[in-house]
Amino acid sequence: MRAMVSCLSMVAVLGLSACGPGESEVSNDGEAVRQRAVDAQTAKRRTGAELQDRALNRIIRTVYLCENGERLSVDFDNPREMATVRNSMGEAVDMRRERASDGLWYRANGHELRGEGILATWTADGREPTECRAID
Repeated sequence: MRAMVSCLSMVAVLGLSACGPGESEVSNDGEAVRQRAVDAQTAKRRTGAELQDRALNRIIRTVYLCENGERLSVDFDNPREMATVRNSMGEAVDMRRERASDGLWYRANGHELRGEGILATWTADGREPTECRAID
């Protein structure tokens, strides 16, 4: 029994001495905390290719406010190359993506959504086009 206690004591001492001074302590000074926060943010960042892949392979919802007072909610279904536009009254239009030199272009049955960045032009069947800005 005495040999077992002696052996366990030796293992505990060796285990604690392997840590070295200060390695098991976490510093809470301002600079150390700031550096841990920067390291955590850097680990979360995605590369441009990862961001592009994520955007191209999922549905993205964007809300637009238009000059004519209309509010549009648009679900861009990138894998299916479609967009569903819902207006303030709940009417929905499914549109197919068209080939655009820049930005986005979707259309179907007299409806069209064209734009680049946060700006878009919405044309609803039988109405004048209106300029819109993404807010969400």
